[in-house]
Amino acid sequence: MSLIMPSFDESVIVRAAEAETIGAAPTTIRLLADSTSTGGALSTQRVSLLDGANGAAPHHHSRSAELFYLLDGTAQLLSGDQVVTAERGDLVIVPPGLDHAFAAAPGENADILIVITPGIERFEYFRHLERIAYGKVPPESLLDVQELYDTYFTRSEAWNTVRA
Repeated sequence: MSLIMPSFDESVIVRAAEAETIGAAPTTIRLLADSTSTGGALSTQRVSLLDGANGAAPHHHSRSAELFYLLDGTAQLLSGDQVVTAERGDLVIVPPGLDHAFAAAPGENADILIVITPGIERFEYFRHLERIAYGKVPPESLLDVQELYDTYFTRSEAWNTVRA
């Protein structure tokens, strides 16, 4: 196991009004800090999901852990083969290599702070997702960038059953 030594020497301050927002209701993503601004320590975004909206499909990261903190609402999170319901104030941390996914619980809203550590340049990944949502590139184009963004898509019967 190696220790990540981030390399940055000034505080990172992101004002809400200055954060780039990707998407529109029912799913919006606020890009807060990417890996370059934190010297590789982390990347973070805030995801707002309305009325049971899906967040991310099942996937895993080979090099990073992912932290989900519920700022408000209720979410469902896949963690391995288990689907966890998390509510305001709950924290779920998924280790590298473990399949996970997230969505607002059916009929509920969820406001989630997500932190990935060590950081991976992720902002362009979310911009790519937006291009898919608007039909500018096909969904299968994500398969070409899985290694670049350390996001490997998987299948989960447990997730499919709960989200059906």
